[in-house]
Order: sequence, then C-alpha cells, then structure tokens
Amino acid sequence: MGSKAVVSVHLIISLCAAIFVTRGVAQMRNPQAIPGLFPLGFVPIDLVKCWSSLFTVQGCVLAISNSFFSGKFENVEAACCKVFSTLDANCWPHMFPLNPFFPPLLKDNCARIIPNSPAHN
Repeated sequence: MGSKAVVSVHLIISLCAAIFVTRGVAQMRNPQAIPGLFPLGFVPIDLVKCWSSLFTVQGCVLAISNSFFSGKFENVEAACCKVFSTLDANCWPHMFPLNPFFPPLLKDNCARIIPNSPAHN
C-alpha cells in the first residue's frame, strides 16, 4: 500500500473516530443544560453535522483529505464541491483547525469547477 493510501486510511479512521466520540459526548451532556459552561447564546458547533454532508457524496471526504495533504485539488469533483460550498463557514475552523487557509482555497477552486458557486469572500 502506498504512503498516500496509508495516510488516507489513517485520516478517514481518525475522522470516523472523532465523529463517533463527538456524537457520544453530545448524547451524554446537553451544553445548554449546564449553566455557566458556555456564554449566553453560544452553542458549540456540531462537527457531526459539518462532516455528515460530505459523507453523502461518495469519495468526497477522501478527495478533500487528499487535497488537504497534497495541496492539489484536481480530484475534487463537482458533486463534492456543491456539498462543500453549502457548508456553514463556521464549520471550517473546527473541521480544519490545523490549516485555516485550506477551506477558502478549496472553495475558490470549487468556484472554478462550478461557475455558479460563490467564491470565498
């Protein structure tokens, strides 16, 4: 198995683990039910919702993870771009905390693939 494949497999396993852990923690405690834990009106972003739409398009998460590690966007297809462009921009810092520049780059690339999709402002 090539090094790209190994990295991709590890990333997907890590993402799945993060989603299941987040889901389990979310079921254990309701953040709004714990007084003083979060500032008034602030509810933590739901990473499960952020990632779940990307999992609806076959190969989308893998294409995005490959782009994240390689810096090349040629494997991201139009269907994946459509889903990514509909994500709430508040999800991006939580989905890609190690590289805050990646989501705007991907969105700009998607604007070239899908002409009607808005570029990052």
